[in-house]
Amino acid sequence: MSKTRDNHYVPQWYQDGFFEAGQTKYRYLDLNPLVTVLPDGRSFSANSRFKSVTSQCFYETDLYTTFFGTQINDEIERRLFGPIDDWGSKAVRAFIGDDVGEWHRHFQRFFEYIDSQRIRTPKGLDWLKRHYPSLSQNQLMFEMQGIQRMNCTTWTEGIREIVSAEGADTKFITSDHPVTVYNYAVPPEHELCSYPNDPAITLKASQTIFPLNKNFCLILTNLEYAKDPTAASPMEKRTFARNFRQSMVRTDAFVRSRKLNDIEVARVNYIVKARARRFIAAGREDWLYPERVVTDSWADLRHTMLPPEREHWRFGGEMYAKMETGEVYYQDQFGRTEKPRDYLQKNVDEAKLRPHDECGCGSGRKYKKCCKGKRPGLRPSWSELSIRERNLIFYRAMVDILGLNRGKDWVDVRRELTDSQVVEIYTIYGDLWPLETDMIGLLPKPDGTARALYTGLIDPRLTLEFVPGSCLYFNEVIMENPFVHPGTVKKEFSPIYNPKSFHHEFLKCAFLFISLMPLIEDGVLNLIPDPSNFDHHLRDQMMTLAQQRSSLSGAAPKPDARIKWLMADDFRKSMLVLPEDVRRRQIKQALPDLTDVELGELLAFQNSKREDDPFTAFGDDKFELGNDGGFFNLAKMAPNFEMAVYLARATGSFIITDSEQRWDELLASQSRSRGFVLSHAPEFCEQLKKEPHAFIVDPAAARLLKLEGVLETYRMLISDLYSFAISSGKRGRRPKLASQLARRFTSVYVSSQNTLRKVDAPQSLGHIQGIVPDGGLTHNNVSRMLITSGVEHHLDNVPMAFFMRTPNPEIYKQDLW
Repeated sequence: MSKTRDNHYVPQWYQDGFFEAGQTKYRYLDLNPLVTVLPDGRSFSANSRFKSVTSQCFYETDLYTTFFGTQINDEIERRLFGPIDDWGSKAVRAFIGDDVGEWHRHFQRFFEYIDSQRIRTPKGLDWLKRHYPSLSQNQLMFEMQGIQRMNCTTWTEGIREIVSAEGADTKFITSDHPVTVYNYAVPPEHELCSYPNDPAITLKASQTIFPLNKNFCLILTNLEYAKDPTAASPMEKRTFARNFRQSMVRTDAFVRSRKLNDIEVARVNYIVKARARRFIAAGREDWLYPERVVTDSWADLRHTMLPPEREHWRFGGEMYAKMETGEVYYQDQFGRTEKPRDYLQKNVDEAKLRPHDECGCGSGRKYKKCCKGKRPGLRPSWSELSIRERNLIFYRAMVDILGLNRGKDWVDVRRELTDSQVVEIYTIYGDLWPLETDMIGLLPKPDGTARALYTGLIDPRLTLEFVPGSCLYFNEVIMENPFVHPGTVKKEFSPIYNPKSFHHEFLKCAFLFISLMPLIEDGVLNLIPDPSNFDHHLRDQMMTLAQQRSSLSGAAPKPDARIKWLMADDFRKSMLVLPEDVRRRQIKQALPDLTDVELGELLAFQNSKREDDPFTAFGDDKFELGNDGGFFNLAKMAPNFEMAVYLARATGSFIITDSEQRWDELLASQSRSRGFVLSHAPEFCEQLKKEPHAFIVDPAAARLLKLEGVLETYRMLISDLYSFAISSGKRGRRPKLASQLARRFTSVYVSSQNTLRKVDAPQSLGHIQGIVPDGGLTHNNVSRMLITSGVEHHLDNVPMAFFMRTPNPEIYKQDLW
């Protein structure tokens, strides 16, 4: 069987729609013809204008071909794009026509085809490659399939218009990238349009243009912009800009009333030509030069692109649908199935802020040291309560419900904890974090700040060993919230519907949260919920890709001494919380020769151990036997590898961990050159791992020390190392500067440890190991997650990572408390 290697990225059936009647050849224009240089220095350009049949237009040899050794495979062309072109041609023809029944029948396929057409071109594939550290041809084809249908929801929720050129002498043209994005605030010379980029489809003023044939062109416009083009900020994202989600729209709602004149058609062609990669084609040669008649500025072209105001009524609004089960489905004009919480909204007038006022983003820092001077895309949201502000509300509510603000201590809390308290606190947590929260909008952005993302075991028995002290060594630390979101688990596993089983889990989470509050309040520690709670597609991708990575590695994770210790401690606690009559029977069965006095002493000892444990509730009524009894004991090592690298790149962070397993995964993710890892700062890393570091265990003490400026020189050194690592990606290796950083570390380390020795606060001892690889740390899985979740602004890789470990693993055989 012969192989198809000449791949048409713009299908021939689609090209046929742009011919004049009786025509069989295109007028074809090469915008960047090849230049041949002769040996004598003279040069000449290839012909830029020519006629051609469709078989010779818009194709590239081996664009989709995959290779397995010497074997050539054309299944992408035949089995992927073959069926897509088959149903895509039917869908496009349906919307060229006016049969509403055909629109409904082909609605989903129509937008799936447009999404496929956008990514399958050379420009689309170059855009995809740009988001990955490196991709082989086979990997590129794999990733191309992984992001299909990404934009369909955004497109279908906007205003959908098909304009006509039937009455004009000028007709629509097509290009080698026919799905074109136009944003009036982003002209072709803008950095967001540098090849192979286009403005993000989710920006409010971004419009998608797709000529269907010479007489009809589809224009898709975001709802907010169409309804109020003067008020909508063109560079902000549309409300609820989330890919890969279900949404309900009218399949018969298309604006088809506009008949464009020659100038208006030329304006559309002007945009198509400006965003083409290299080739454009038309039925007549003069249509290839719209710039000859278009005198408008790029921004003024928007007046032709906007749909007529009188047609807006057919789009948006709220929807209610009653299901067969009796449930009512609700959706607002942006696709949200929950009404926005007014108590989470805020309105900050930036014009009234003074430099020393608290920043409008809610970070707790001064405006002049936070968001002042940053463009909106580099700021967390100013229109919603920040992560820190929500954490403060949650803390105050929890302290009030538990009575800690009325003289009760932690022993009282454990003794008097009730189901209703657990339900109320988890309900408040869910209310503060609706399931349609724009988590990406609330996170800090890559802005040059050297912040750290912690990934590891989130449990008060282990987290406090290194995390509070890390806040002295690093400027800002991001960590996942210990509380499980009640809206993301089944009812039988929910703290709201099964609170008694959550008493012990709640105590662990509450203790850790309250302990860390001094650092949270100061904005030093940013405690964030799991982003996958708010994006089902992101969650499913994370889990699927993690399983694929694990199966491909083939190696079982190393046993972690801290995990073993935690599991053993949890087992001991599970024995202590059993009702006394059950423990009595178990002891008698195991030790039948025990006297009643000895048995009583043993039970009393167990009771005292239970009362001394800060994470165990008092009383036999806290535990129920039977199939519906027991309690949840969750072990949380978070975020996982994929989510840790995803968050680090999205927030401009480096990674810190105290997990040996996670460290092994990070080491494996280092960029390699010909199979070898090259370090930007080998001397620094070598010096770092030799010296033990003291870590303040008490968060309140760590907060006070940071306020006093303790370890400021160490934090400045890490910030400089971060800047060095970030810039080295563009400037290359700089051994002199790397050596200077290593020499600085020697002096800074000595002074910092001398200072900590004088501090009267609980401390643990640890070693820090660091990596600053050339090319950073990343993984193709994470690149796909960033693309599909709509994170446009992110680091190309994680610049560095640090591993904190105890010098004496025997400590995990002891009680840390």
